[in-house]
Amino acid sequence: MTSPEAAEKSEAVDVLVVGAGFGGLGAAMGLAERGAKVMVCELLDYPGGCAGTFERKGLRFDAGATLSSGFAAGQLFDVWARRYGLDLPRTLLDPVVELRAPGLELAVSADREVFVERMVALAGERGAAVRRFFAYQARVAETLWQVLGDPRLLPPLGVGGTLAHLSRIGRYLPVARWMGRPLLAVLARFGVAEVAPLRLFCDAVCQITVQCPADEAEAPFALATLDYFFRGVAHVHGGIGELARGLVDALTGLGVNVCYHRPVRTLTPDGSGWLVQTRRGPVRARAVVANVLPQALRAMLPTSSPAQPRLDRLAAEVETGWGAAMLYLLVRPPAEAPPHAHHLELIDDPSAPLIEGNHLFASISGADEPGRAPPGYRVITVSTHLPAPYLRTLSPAAMSGYIAGVQARMRDVFAARAPEWAVGIETVMTASPRTFERYTRRPGGLVGGVPRRAGLHNYAGAWPRPIAPNLWLVGDSVFPGQSTLATALGGLRVAEALAGALGLPARALRG
Repeated sequence: MTSPEAAEKSEAVDVLVVGAGFGGLGAAMGLAERGAKVMVCELLDYPGGCAGTFERKGLRFDAGATLSSGFAAGQLFDVWARRYGLDLPRTLLDPVVELRAPGLELAVSADREVFVERMVALAGERGAAVRRFFAYQARVAETLWQVLGDPRLLPPLGVGGTLAHLSRIGRYLPVARWMGRPLLAVLARFGVAEVAPLRLFCDAVCQITVQCPADEAEAPFALATLDYFFRGVAHVHGGIGELARGLVDALTGLGVNVCYHRPVRTLTPDGSGWLVQTRRGPVRARAVVANVLPQALRAMLPTSSPAQPRLDRLAAEVETGWGAAMLYLLVRPPAEAPPHAHHLELIDDPSAPLIEGNHLFASISGADEPGRAPPGYRVITVSTHLPAPYLRTLSPAAMSGYIAGVQARMRDVFAARAPEWAVGIETVMTASPRTFERYTRRPGGLVGGVPRRAGLHNYAGAWPRPIAPNLWLVGDSVFPGQSTLATALGGLRVAEALAGALGLPARALRG
């Protein structure tokens, strides 16, 4: 229990949010809109977490994530921008990304029909089958995106949500038949598993969204994320971190205290709430929402906490996933470079796993983003996946050699697949999982949350529930996770559940 002296000196809030990533910002927004007194504690000096934008040597780079969906009219980030008058210059991209591999250069249009027709043309005699696959995929994706975009339709369900689901039973049948099975099984069912451009597209999209290739990816999740590029994907001028900064501005206007350089050290049960020890002193909170990895939350709690076994299980799932190696480049652009931001997926060997430098995601800033680079230059964030289980087997010396080898391959693949950009490189800065761990405190430098490999276990977290009484986890390791939009929606779901527990006024999260 808390001593009277500690209680007397501590601040008091309804909810303390640990971490200003998009899950924490989403939860804070949902709670603040209901009138809760909210504090957000962030250890960095900028928001966004792995989807933040940092400054190094006078240049501004995206730390990891660079794109976000949810910007089309009526979608979450568009709604927030309009509701709070956020100044968020952004470009809805078309093409969204260009996929380059040996013998293939595919511009992925934001217009689904345009993209499908390009894929049909590449498929030759299997074109009609490809068209049937995408028609089916579109029905599944529309169903799931509607569910994920409306917190009423996610558990726990009220009467309205239950009735809405009952009216949609017919739409759910195509989803249910593939639960527990990989996307590859769906491709095989339509006779398109051997269509090389389609298979490569599916593998590439799944690797950056559900964090595993098509032969492993849980089919409903994968069918939904294949729609990612058609769902209001935007490049935010100044970097994806500007979206996080905009949400912080909205939260500040709602009375939320967002504290940078204020890491949380320990969480201790305090009656029905929590005593939170932070760098700048204690805070008493009725509830805590933690936008951190389960490993990090586990370290904040007493070893005797009943939450530890569940956190152990979640941590083990995350540890089957990924770290990342990064290249941060300053480049003089080619004469033919478009003025707007540009995004490339670059693949060296389509027959090999899309990891360890064989697959790169490169995000190139626009010419209309002052402050990111000197005039006449662009900055580029280049990333690749590294298998976390293998990283844990390496000694520090072996890790250094392995990372150096991966980053050398990244340079080679970038030069081979994007030569027009590679020739203008003037500065190269690097980052490894150890870099991520040092600057973000994400244990092991883990990124991407829990890979959604095929199995019914993926749905166990669909029902939001606290880790311990009045303690909730949000972020990329929690359903639905794994993108800026998904983590923000996950935060909203927790806000809705927590609002009821705290007796806060009911209020629609969207609209």
